[in-house]
Amino acid sequence: MIVGLSNPKKEYHQTRHNVGSWFVYLLAQRYLKILKEEKKFFGFTSFLNIESNYIRLLVPNIFMNLNGKSVFKMASFYNIHLNEILIVHDDLELNPGIAKLKHSYGHNGHNGLRSIICTFKKKTNFHRFRIGIGRPSSKSQVSSFVLSIPDKCEKFSIKQSILHAIEETIHSFILKT
Repeated sequence: MIVGLSNPKKEYHQTRHNVGSWFVYLLAQRYLKILKEEKKFFGFTSFLNIESNYIRLLVPNIFMNLNGKSVFKMASFYNIHLNEILIVHDDLELNPGIAKLKHSYGHNGHNGLRSIICTFKKKTNFHRFRIGIGRPSSKSQVSSFVLSIPDKCEKFSIKQSILHAIEETIHSFILKT
């Protein structure tokens, strides 16, 4: 299962905090799939079949601090274990244009990751793709920064890192599991 963390699509889709959802939408687009709203999972879903690997896609359509509820609902319904889930999210510690794969790590202040860890009873046994969005100059600006739309240059760098991350995901994560 691949999850792109997000706030509700209508209001926040273009913001930095929703780059995880950008990843899932671009991945689905690459395989000519459309994500459809599924209220029982509190989000938008689809699936891919890549070389006999059946992968569920999820973009929660609830607030970031509740994303764990959406991930847990879908994982439980399809009997997907936490270590079979890739969570894609924005990361303040990485500059735009940088993406890194990581396994089994804490939330580092990210409310979507915190929600998942709490919902799955403090377990962190999942894979993560961190998409860099950069950091504002002041800690007091973090909330408004992540909920704002990146400028044209940042958006280009972020999308390039997402496209690279998609290739990396297909080769490193999907085809090896």
